[in-house]
Amino acid sequence: MFESTQSIVLSFIKNVTLIDLSAKQVILQSPVIDLTLKKLTPGLLTCLHLLASDGATEKELSQVVLQIDGTVALSRLYQWLQKFNQSCLLQRTVKVDSLSIATVVPISRYYQFQFKAVEPKQRFILSRFAYCRRQEDQIVLESPLAYAQVLVQDWRFAGLLHQLTQPLDCYELFERVAGFSESTIHLFVSLLQNLDLLTEETVEVREKQSDTLNIWSFHELLFHARSRVGRQISFFRQDNQSLINNHLLDVVKPQTADKGISLCKAKIEDLAMLDIPFTSVLEARKSIRTYDIQPITDRQLGEFLYRTARTKSITQTKEPRQISSRPYPSAGACYELELYITINRCQNLDSGFYHYCPKNHQIHKVSNRSKSIGFLLQGAAEAANQNPEDLQILIVIAARFPRWITEYASIMYSSTLKNVGVLYQTMYLVATAMNLAPCALSFGDSDLFAAATGTDYYSETSVGEFLLGSKQAD
Repeated sequence: MFESTQSIVLSFIKNVTLIDLSAKQVILQSPVIDLTLKKLTPGLLTCLHLLASDGATEKELSQVVLQIDGTVALSRLYQWLQKFNQSCLLQRTVKVDSLSIATVVPISRYYQFQFKAVEPKQRFILSRFAYCRRQEDQIVLESPLAYAQVLVQDWRFAGLLHQLTQPLDCYELFERVAGFSESTIHLFVSLLQNLDLLTEETVEVREKQSDTLNIWSFHELLFHARSRVGRQISFFRQDNQSLINNHLLDVVKPQTADKGISLCKAKIEDLAMLDIPFTSVLEARKSIRTYDIQPITDRQLGEFLYRTARTKSITQTKEPRQISSRPYPSAGACYELELYITINRCQNLDSGFYHYCPKNHQIHKVSNRSKSIGFLLQGAAEAANQNPEDLQILIVIAARFPRWITEYASIMYSSTLKNVGVLYQTMYLVATAMNLAPCALSFGDSDLFAAATGTDYYSETSVGEFLLGSKQAD
């Protein structure tokens, strides 16, 4: 058995910058918060620059202040460290024999570093919510349960994680993982447990979790945690401007077809006088999956699209991008959603696959009835528990994801799903007011859509489906 020296080194998180205004005043800039630090002593200033470079242990920082400033400044050092902790500015690197093994980085403003040693004979297993991914040149260990992430900097630590795919205690881990002392293994297990990356494998713990965590799948809890602010410090993109310059898309998708089919435009002023009351529309709204013998007409389809999805106006922003206004709301006025109209049965319009241009209020044929289009209708019919031949109109809602190159890009997909929801409701209300049969679908095949349209799955693909048809007489 060998002994090793281990330490926990404090340093500022990535992208923290110190701006020296004078010998006694510094501005600390970070992605999270900017702090102005005044009345600095030489020792405290030295500690700031240590934290901004390679870091130091808490003991080493204290010794620097004691040697340069004396005991008077020591209390201010601890006040600052507490402030930095509360502002999620400090990361902690575990070093063994001067080698960096892993770094704990806060990702939530609710994170507070606490360390409680576990019992060496307690058996732990890696949480089913824990996962590893590559971030630049390092492996990151994360979990939607955790308020911090772990940067894995040594292959031996990765080997320890692999062993924890089955319940083990510290002594069993020591026997299986080479290169670490018992005390280091104990430190790592305690650290991972404090971050909720390990689960104690006991019946009691499993029963306590059964009514809460067990209702969540891994990907759903991860999506929830990463699309809300609480378990990440910020969802704003730091490289926003460069992405905008490189991936800017037109506010309205350009049409490839030479000639579009103009649709009927609704007279909004007349509808404002003739429509049934809003409360009646809201109360009557429901999903209808059966249709009248006579299919929907081209005029009804045109009025429906005009009332739900037309472009009302286009505005140039201060940034080099455009935003638009349409009948339904969209996060950031982005309007990344596109409507593809699959016509199975419609009076005065040929069967086929069309794209709706909201600016010109036209539909442009993408393709005739094909095998892929037949599969789209088949999937929609299965989702609605109907016969594919009975369907009239299938509206496939797609998203042009590069339109989300804004400061909100890291919650792109979450925002897109919210936009789909408000578009669904708008479609329901308009269809109800028009006495048509609407039905939103719960799922669809995005790969099949990309194959049918020839779009890049990662650039534009389907995110929702909506059935529309003529309503049977009451």
